[in-house]
Order: sequence, then structure tokens, then C-alpha cells
Amino acid sequence: MCGRFVGFRPLEELRHHFPINVSKVDASENFNVAPSQEVLAIARYVGKNHLVTFNWGLVPFWAKDISIGNRMINARSETAATKPSFRDAFRKRRCLILADGFYTELKAIPVSKQVNSVQNNRPENIKPVDTK
Repeated sequence: MCGRFVGFRPLEELRHHFPINVSKVDASENFNVAPSQEVLAIARYVGKNHLVTFNWGLVPFWAKDISIGNRMINARSETAATKPSFRDAFRKRRCLILADGFYTELKAIPVSKQVNSVQNNRPENIKPVDTK
């Protein structure tokens, strides 16, 4: 994975597709979101969905240097619940990251590191789950 993604939907369109109760941030377009940058997310606080921004990357509680978050951007679904780096965040601090597409390198063409964008123009396929 290249570690970049795309976010470009305006707030009105996000509200149409996702239940956002509180929004104190602006949804601005970014076609090259990179680790350590601010990303839009929906987080649940006190029974309401808040549109918030987070810095992309996980800083484990035991880390001495916060720059480790720039490298910890992906977790394998098979091991996220058990690996010490992701375990507590996986159990207690989840959110929905709002992304319209992602970038990936084509491995078939080794001469030029060509990067393709993969986008989903139908966000209604991704529905939030009420976990109570």
C-alpha cells in the first residue's frame, strides 16, 4: 500500500450519506492525504456522531516519540485485536475515516513506479453500523 488516499466530498454530501450530529470542522478537499496530515473522521461521543479531524497515524501509549505515528498507519484485520500496538485502540477508540479513494502502486510495471487511483463513486455502499 502506498499510504495515500483521497477525500473530496463537501460537508452537505457527507451529511447526506452519514449520520453526523455535530460538526465543528470544515470538510475541505484533499487529493493527496498522507500520514501525519489531518483527516476527517466520524467519532461517537456521548451518543452523538461528531465530524472531527485527527492526525493520521497511531501513537501507542508506550511510545517515547510521537513520530512513530507516521509509520503506524495500517493494521492487519487478522491481528489488530491482538498486536500490542493496536490492541487498545482497536477495543476502545474506533472511528470512521472518510475517504473517497486510495492510491496503490502497480507491481506489474517495475520500470516506472506508476501510481493508480482507485475511487468509489458510490459512498452509499458504505453504511455506518449502530453498535450501541
